[in-house]
Amino acid sequence: MDRRDDSSIIEASLGVPECFAVLFDRHATALHRYAARRLGPDHAEDVVAETFTRAFETRHRYEFGRAEALPWLYGITTNVIGLHRRAEVRGYRALARTGEDPVAAAFDERVAARVSASATRQRLAAALAKLGRGERDVLLLIAWGDLTYEETARALHVPVGTVRSRLSRARRKVAHALGGTNPAETREEDHERP
Repeated sequence: MDRRDDSSIIEASLGVPECFAVLFDRHATALHRYAARRLGPDHAEDVVAETFTRAFETRHRYEFGRAEALPWLYGITTNVIGLHRRAEVRGYRALARTGEDPVAAAFDERVAARVSASATRQRLAAALAKLGRGERDVLLLIAWGDLTYEETARALHVPVGTVRSRLSRARRKVAHALGGTNPAETREEDHERP
């Protein structure tokens, strides 16, 4: 197992392109899970493949002072998902109609357990479908990608204040859609790792 940090691997891949495969081995599963939650399992593999293709093609522009590449990869994934946004919104609308979430059971049993009531899942999906892209991206990078506010800001190329305001609006809208409760609510401190 390669113990180098992500930045060192990306830098090494500039001379030896095969080194970049280590990043795929490290991070593909997390990105696949995130993409599957956003677009469904049918699109997740394509999104991950496109993410790593774009990352490889732009690796020379990576900020080599950042040891961990996962926020950068989430940013690319989010941009790729943006291209598939219509499929994402259709998926949320279908979930809102049917109440069935096959992705939750297939990829994250904890989320399925937390959001187990069919009516809540339907309202949550409807609320996610109604969020603006920026609000949805921030909410899901933090909730499903487990990124900090700072990592989310880097991933989306926006200021941390923008992340905070988008997240606040998204939480408020989701909570309102769920009758004043938000099952995905987290405390701000949880996402401000040192």
